[in-house]
Amino acid sequence: MIRKTSFSILLAASLSFGGTAVWAAPAQEANLKSDQAFDNKIVKRIKAENIYNHIAELSKNPRVAGTPGEDAAVEYIKRQFESYGYKTEVQAFDIYSYIEPSLIELSVDGITFEPEPIGFTYGVNGEVTNELVYVGLGAPSDFEGKDIKGKIALIKRGTYTFTDKILNAAAAGASAVIIYNNTDGVISGTLGEPNDNYVPSLAITYDQGFALEERLKKGETVTATLKIEGAQTNKAISHNVIATKEATQKSKNQLVLVGAHHDSVDGAPGANDDASGTATVLELARVFANAPTDTDIRFVTFGAEENGLLGSYEFVKRMTDEDYYRTVGMFQMDMVGSKDAGPLIMYSADGEKNIVTDLGASAGARLSDTGEATPYGWGGRSDHVPFAEIGIPAALFIHAPVEPWYHSPEDTLDKISLDKLKEVSNIVGAAVYQVARPDTPALEKAKVAPKEVDYNFEERELE
Repeated sequence: MIRKTSFSILLAASLSFGGTAVWAAPAQEANLKSDQAFDNKIVKRIKAENIYNHIAELSKNPRVAGTPGEDAAVEYIKRQFESYGYKTEVQAFDIYSYIEPSLIELSVDGITFEPEPIGFTYGVNGEVTNELVYVGLGAPSDFEGKDIKGKIALIKRGTYTFTDKILNAAAAGASAVIIYNNTDGVISGTLGEPNDNYVPSLAITYDQGFALEERLKKGETVTATLKIEGAQTNKAISHNVIATKEATQKSKNQLVLVGAHHDSVDGAPGANDDASGTATVLELARVFANAPTDTDIRFVTFGAEENGLLGSYEFVKRMTDEDYYRTVGMFQMDMVGSKDAGPLIMYSADGEKNIVTDLGASAGARLSDTGEATPYGWGGRSDHVPFAEIGIPAALFIHAPVEPWYHSPEDTLDKISLDKLKEVSNIVGAAVYQVARPDTPALEKAKVAPKEVDYNFEERELE
């Protein structure tokens, strides 16, 4: 659904003055903190301990979409929103649920792999014995000139989604796929949804995969047997939870969206992914509940993100035309609390700056001890993508590279950093308030921003 093509261009134009982008001046030239005292109306009320406590509650059990674990999380989120005085909508939608395989085996030249490989959510059953063929990252071009028909594709993780890698291999004639990690730890991933074109697929560690790659590059013939049994896909129901803060003063007829996904992968407590983002949404909802604004703010936690961004796609599909055209931007928070992840970055779906990254960079510079702005980069794979696809400016706030135990049972509360929670909640809160506070003009009429700031593109691997 594409309803708008010029909205982000209009906003970019409206935030310029004299032909110069308002964010163009170097951050170090401005005493940002003294000039932006309005941030304190929000920032000083944010309590990282509240966010941490929400994470503790949400991460007691996995929150797989369409299961009782997600249902419990939805009820908890709804109660919290209502305790802040919000009328809350729970948006139900159909999804597929997945029962993990009862048996997963992989042997190479008769030797069984240890540790045991991992299957992909929505992967299919099957037993295949054949030669391995190394096909790089699994792009369509990686299969050109290779004899892959009926054989097992060995693919390295990175750049492309697991789904794309497997479908590309299947289209080239592969009978099965083995994907090996590009970092330490075990892959735990999803294919998003069922697909009749999938072939049996497994994930192995970096060390296991690299050793196989080296053998194949030396010209050795390597034969593998892959077996998956007991996987099952069923229909289920997931939910989005929505709370709207209406403007308390004369409305500018603007809407800002603040979101995170509340579901987790199977077997993972999901403290960072994404109880951290969900908990931050809850705390910002609490802080903004009584704040004076002339802009509506809609707080949303999405279900079934791990199934292929299904909740955010559903939310976008149900948006009214009125809300669609008055939406300034969408702030998505995903994995914002791990002490072992990299620094904060804002990802846009196309790798270009937009009003959300502008606001985030400006807020980051104002709140930073050094005046350094939050950088931006290119990245998908989270709930900002469906909004960007229909022309709504959106960005993902995340720490990258991600922690080693991403999508694993070790994504637990003890890995959470209060400092990182505070950093992200401050920046997003200040950025949203810059739009919503009563003493700023409507963005479509604005000619200047509170402070000019320069920020740079950074290329960091997310997956």
